[in-house]
Amino acid sequence: MALLVVGSVALDTVSTPRGQLAEGLGGSAVYFSIASSLFTPVHLVGVVGKDFPEEHISTLETRGVDVEGLYIAEGKTFRWHGRYDEDFGDPETISTELNVFADFSPKLPPKYRDLPFVFLGNIHPKLQLKVLEQMKSPKLVAADTMNFWIERERNTLLQVLEQIDMLIINELEVRLLTGVRSVLAGAEKIHTMGPATIVVKQGAYGAFAMSDGEIFTIPAFPTTAVMDPTGAGDSFAGGMVGYIARQGNITPHTLKMGIVYGSLVASFNVEGFSIKSLEKLDMETLNRRLEKFRKMTEF
Repeated sequence: MALLVVGSVALDTVSTPRGQLAEGLGGSAVYFSIASSLFTPVHLVGVVGKDFPEEHISTLETRGVDVEGLYIAEGKTFRWHGRYDEDFGDPETISTELNVFADFSPKLPPKYRDLPFVFLGNIHPKLQLKVLEQMKSPKLVAADTMNFWIERERNTLLQVLEQIDMLIINELEVRLLTGVRSVLAGAEKIHTMGPATIVVKQGAYGAFAMSDGEIFTIPAFPTTAVMDPTGAGDSFAGGMVGYIARQGNITPHTLKMGIVYGSLVASFNVEGFSIKSLEKLDMETLNRRLEKFRKMTEF
């Protein structure tokens, strides 16, 4: 079933111990879209400036992403410049230029409003609410957020949580949102805020999920070929939600398999700068890694 994603589209400049890339294609909506396009048709809503390279739009379209909702505004595209140290942990942000993204106000094309699956990237909670106001009756709404919104826009974010089915965040964000250190206790507390399913990204340690009282956890796929971790969380979310949308519903089994596929897609994402590894990924290659992962985790 078709999937809507609303989020940032950016030009990223990234430095890591393995090299650097200037103004590569990035943004939460981009990583999510390319990852989820492996599984299901994707419709993207975002904004770029007049300087956004046409080749990047072609890249999205080649992956089957519908870009009718990608608006081209007067001005410059959102830019982020970051640097990773030797442990590839959280990057140091050198500069952030919001440019046209500062005035982003998502307006959905009419054909997008009936889409059954929705992913809200980590944009301002008031914009997430604006998207939900335009949707008719989606089967599943998943959302991401970040520490900035948790700390600065908590009340608006709580309104979002009341209206979504799944929240995808990391461990730090769980602690900021709930005030408790335990991931399990934090997930239980978030559940009382609205979402039936909470998925916690744990980086190199894997992922944890709680849904209707059931718990599922997996390790990350081990790789020594890390080039650039940018977008790993968004590609994880794209693989997971894309798989669930392909199945047409969320059940304990589809959630588990979605998390597995999301983790594997993210493992490919980190093996190249920007979306270079993701854009070459196909289901045959992904399923070969799935079989390796299955052998690693069976006992």
